[in-house]
Amino acid sequence: MNISDIAVPEYVEVAADERLAKVRSIFERENPKGIVVTEGGEYAGVVGEKQLLRSRMEDDTKVSAVMKPAPSVKRTEDVRETARLLVEGDVKIAPVYEGEKLYGVITVDQILEAVLDSLDAITVDQVATTDVIGVNDGDSVGKAINRLRENGVSRLPVLDDDGGLVGVVTTNDIVEFVVRDQERQGSGDRAGDIDRMLDLPVYDIMSTPVITATGDETAKAAVSRMFDNDVSGLVITPNDAETVAGMVTKTDVLRALTFTEEDAMDVQITNVDLLDRVSREHVVESIEDVADKYAEMQVMHAHVRLHRHKEKLRGTPLIQCQIRLRTNQGQVGGSGEGYGAEHAFHVALDKLERNVLEIKGVNADAEYKGQLLRKLGGM
Repeated sequence: MNISDIAVPEYVEVAADERLAKVRSIFERENPKGIVVTEGGEYAGVVGEKQLLRSRMEDDTKVSAVMKPAPSVKRTEDVRETARLLVEGDVKIAPVYEGEKLYGVITVDQILEAVLDSLDAITVDQVATTDVIGVNDGDSVGKAINRLRENGVSRLPVLDDDGGLVGVVTTNDIVEFVVRDQERQGSGDRAGDIDRMLDLPVYDIMSTPVITATGDETAKAAVSRMFDNDVSGLVITPNDAETVAGMVTKTDVLRALTFTEEDAMDVQITNVDLLDRVSREHVVESIEDVADKYAEMQVMHAHVRLHRHKEKLRGTPLIQCQIRLRTNQGQVGGSGEGYGAEHAFHVALDKLERNVLEIKGVNADAEYKGQLLRKLGGM
């Protein structure tokens, strides 16, 4: 299947110097799948509705301030390669071109809807994230915002003091709460009100009840539930408990569409444009070197995520790097920060190597204990 089968013409093209007020009115009036931004007649980026909602910039701000670079896709491109481009670009929408002409747009939802029936061959456990970051229901909204930002995620499970799942807080929950509060209070000096909102407990703004999935369900069932409930992710819980076993998002499922059965390790890099002095080839070779140190570990997929912070040192931005391997021994990862992608990647790689060797040591200890017990049993 190629993209021409599912791309749609439901987009609006605007210039990069257009005011946000006009773009907001376009979403309200025409409800497009997305906005394609051009500068000097050339493609420059995209703006999605949720991306615009999260922006609290003034109406006179130029749309270029909120647009996000996204890879352009050829009309004849196949679904797998398009999924890879969206994942690595960390975007939900991309423009589709036929030669030099803008043909339409493609979104994550469109791809998942098109391949939905084939997702019954994949289980939730095969695509889910198990190293989940959460918050306590008594933690402040400010703390939740920091965790969302620091970990580059859009949702957090909310737990009570006993570790039970009681809700979910998302970036949309926070934005909607702020908007409602400002509409209720009116205009004026918002500094004090913002401080008050940041101090509120997460319990006050979290979404409940939580839409969940189990690890043995099919990805088709999970994605269908996301569509039915208009959410982008589900919390994974065991069948017999209200505890958190992982998270599965539309992006996780989209990433699974790019997996290959080739001998070479499948590596994806989200926000690949942040790579500076380190090449994609070096990233792949370095991860393969770590995986090779534990021969019993078969790596099916590796995901590297880069996230840029505002802080800089002599003009070089602070970068967070997260590496996650999906292996026959489960998931293992490492993360780190540094100034520039090269530094951040090697800090995360060092942490990944330590975690891989720790797994190796744990398994070796278990094997030794088993051998010892067998010997004692024979005495």
